[in-house]
Amino acid sequence: MSRNHKVTQQQALLDRKGHIAEQGWSDRPVWTYSRKAVHAGKLRIKEWDYYAVHSFSGSWTVCVTVSDLGYAALFSVSFIDYAKGGFAQRDITKLLPLGRTGLAPSSSEDSSFVFQNHKMRIALIKKGTKRHLLFNVPDLVLPDGRTGLDVNITLTQSAALRSMNIATSWAEKRKAFYLNQKINCMPASGTVRLGDDTTYLSKDDAWGVLDWGRGVWTRENTWYWGSASGIAGGGRFGFNIGYGFSDRTPASENCLLFNGSVHKLDDVTFILPEKSFTDPWKFTSSDGRFEMTFRPAVDRSSDTRIPLVRSIQHQVFGYFTGDAVLDGGEVIHIEDFPGFAEKVYNKW
Repeated sequence: MSRNHKVTQQQALLDRKGHIAEQGWSDRPVWTYSRKAVHAGKLRIKEWDYYAVHSFSGSWTVCVTVSDLGYAALFSVSFIDYAKGGFAQRDITKLLPLGRTGLAPSSSEDSSFVFQNHKMRIALIKKGTKRHLLFNVPDLVLPDGRTGLDVNITLTQSAALRSMNIATSWAEKRKAFYLNQKINCMPASGTVRLGDDTTYLSKDDAWGVLDWGRGVWTRENTWYWGSASGIAGGGRFGFNIGYGFSDRTPASENCLLFNGSVHKLDDVTFILPEKSFTDPWKFTSSDGRFEMTFRPAVDRSSDTRIPLVRSIQHQVFGYFTGDAVLDGGEVIHIEDFPGFAEKVYNKW
């Protein structure tokens, strides 16, 4: 199989033995996921939906995560304030969901998810080309001292918008697999209420990304991921970069997006600072088509330790500057372009 093998035919993700039928990448969802086809116990199956929406004028990002990790379900909402250099987050965990959280088996079909208790409400609704994100944490204390976060955002995923899709396995355990779709460059509309103040999102100011994943992981992993979306080079521009998670011999997940099309990249290396995650980062690619620096503003960090589980996360939000080269040779130059990059270690 060639490097960066592109899969074009719609097909079941797993064969009868529980292996990925055809590993590689695609610019649209081509793999059909089914929990019944997975050759692993319920404790090992991981399913997650993660959305991040950034406002250029507001210098903030809101994030919402719903994940079913088998042994626990996580519901998380966060607000990242670039100007204040801080973040506010609320996490709620439920033990042993075992696939009963209610996440949809497809990222493309219409679906709805709702979770609520006295501390948090989350509703994620996919209908046609619209993705509605509604979440509320009434007593969340924001970095600037205001209390309360209420988000009502609609992301538009037009039929012409392509995305990064990848299906890969682990070299040491081929029945462990990673199915992932990252949808960049979705324009956002709606409102965000911070305390008593409501912001109405304006055209071309706020952009969303979806990280939709399903899989069975090996016990211990470290991964790197970066993403950004907005307006650059006279069009809608974004990128997805990452590695370290599963065997990427069949394909990388690195790509540029411009006006709805995917421009595939080879390998991208994250050059992290030695002393602090909030020092400048660098990024370089094996094909010379992604050369960036990154100026951090906020390190959304955590270190979770429970029996048999350890998770160290640094999702750093900040500003990218540099050059990206499209398939046809056109150079997109960006200056202080907001996005995030992360390093995450998980053992479970």
